Amino acid sequence: MKHKILHYNDTLYLVCIWISGVSVIAMSLIIPWGIFARYVLGTGSQWPEPIAIVLMVVFTFFGASAAYRARAHIAVAMVTERLPASLQHRLASVIDLLMLIVAVFVTFYGAKLCMETWGQTVGQLPWMPVGATYLPVPLGGLTTLVFVLEHILFGQQGERAVVTFDHVKAGAV
Repeated sequence: MKHKILHYNDTLYLVCIWISGVSVIAMSLIIPWGIFARYVLGTGSQWPEPIAIVLMVVFTFFGASAAYRARAHIAVAMVTERLPASLQHRLASVIDLLMLIVAVFVTFYGAKLCMETWGQTVGQLPWMPVGATYLPVPLGGLTTLVFVLEHILFGQQGERAVVTFDHVKAGAV
């Protein structure tokens, strides 16, 4: 059962990485188009800015979720590394609990925000509900929640092959 869950989470991790990467690439194409349309064609397009903002939110929440699983997030370890091992373990448990609370909060209130704003439309994009622009918040919170629970139940997964695919293993050369 553990291996099935970890395999599922490996797939979820890759989906988060791909979503984040495609978002960055799309932003990199959309923003220059907006500049080109405004300054070369003389007609500013209304859609590039709101779409780029949505893509930045997508990149941020899904990228943060993947970074949490890979242990690539910003962490201040200067104080914790100087604590005795028993206190380090207790502090790690407190941090896991706090991350769990934050992930549940973001997922719950992000979903609530989406539902409450679904009937409104984005000014520059009348076909897009405002709630859709907030969807990355609860979805990214949910993926973070899955990875936090994985960390609590199965330990740190930052050394799995799917996470460290670009690292050469010692003796593998």
